[in-house]
Amino acid sequence: MERKKPGFKTAELAYIALGAAMITVCAWITVPFTVPFTMQIFAVFFSLILLGGRNGTVSVAVYLLLGAIGIPVFSGGKGGFSVLIGPTGGYLWGMLLIGAAYWIAARFFGKKLWFEIGALLAGLAVCYLFGTVWFSVLNPDRGFFASLLVCVVPFIVPDLLKLALAVLLGRKLRERIPA
Repeated sequence: MERKKPGFKTAELAYIALGAAMITVCAWITVPFTVPFTMQIFAVFFSLILLGGRNGTVSVAVYLLLGAIGIPVFSGGKGGFSVLIGPTGGYLWGMLLIGAAYWIAARFFGKKLWFEIGALLAGLAVCYLFGTVWFSVLNPDRGFFASLLVCVVPFIVPDLLKLALAVLLGRKLRERIPA
């Protein structure tokens, strides 16, 4: 689905909207914790694999924009710009960094399996770092390493499983959807 021409086809806009909707629905699937466990990151990975770097990243941006204007798309049915600048906002913004990492890797290396996985892993690491720095700045009494223990360590294995599932399903479906 990657194109060099600017602009979007109608079908791409529909897929982008579906990607944003899927991220929303997956954000609502929540297991409460300090930073809630959701299927949101699965939907981000899946959208990137299925739609490509550009369209998948735009799906994430649309999702964030919907939340910023107050639509309750975030975990726990929250919405509003205050969520994006709150303690967990760095992880939400970090999803754009996952998209950027994937988009850049796909542009340079194509859609080979190991490059896709590597790009998603690199993006996830940057998301974790960005979100944890953000969280620790807004919670200075915790510190970076304490924030890392609470906000990242419990999520590593579940997020890797979500990544594997997204790659498996996304690559299979990508072969079957019209460009």
